[in-house]
Amino acid sequence: MRSDSLRSRLRGLYAVTPDEPDTAALARKVDAALAGGARAIQYRNKAADAALRAAQAREIVRIARGRHALCIVNDDAALAREVLADGVHIGEDDADLASARATLGARAIIGVSCYDDVERARRLVAQGADYIAFGSFFSSRVKPGARRADVSLIAAAKGLGVPVVAIGGITAANAPSLVAAGVDAVAVISDVFGHAEADAVARAAAAIADCFERIHDGT
Repeated sequence: MRSDSLRSRLRGLYAVTPDEPDTAALARKVDAALAGGARAIQYRNKAADAALRAAQAREIVRIARGRHALCIVNDDAALAREVLADGVHIGEDDADLASARATLGARAIIGVSCYDDVERARRLVAQGADYIAFGSFFSSRVKPGARRADVSLIAAAKGLGVPVVAIGGITAANAPSLVAAGVDAVAVISDVFGHAEADAVARAAAAIADCFERIHDGT
């Protein structure tokens, strides 16, 4: 499957994992998020060592495969290749896109953080990025100092021909404004995973995933 076929599946809720040291607890929450309607999972754990990251990423890939969802690894193309993830997401301080593509090959999805910069997005799409992510659109507990993006840039980004992902402080309450503006997916950490019980995670995921159906169906 080519990356253009995979990236066409990047729609709706794109759940991003928290820094969770307990792999079993993380696995339960990831499975619940997917059961609730997440279409993709990004494995992100900035606090884990290499061994834990590898174990967690491998488990999340297994769960995602079972749920027919995409699994993307944050920052680390080598880890994405090791665990057979669908791709990698890279920021401006990570490896460049060409290096990630050389590591993962043509079939992988490579997403890029573009913050509030449409010109960066245009340049990276020309270099082969499979999706572009903008934000923070709202105040974020995970990255309180993140630069802010305005919803007006979504229209310009939609013309670049790849999925547009919004990130940063997104909740069930504010996601509809971004969906209505045209984003293909919303990347969410806290509003999905900030619950102790798996059933609460599933409900939180469903509340965000359902807004795509409501807005696209006009209901």
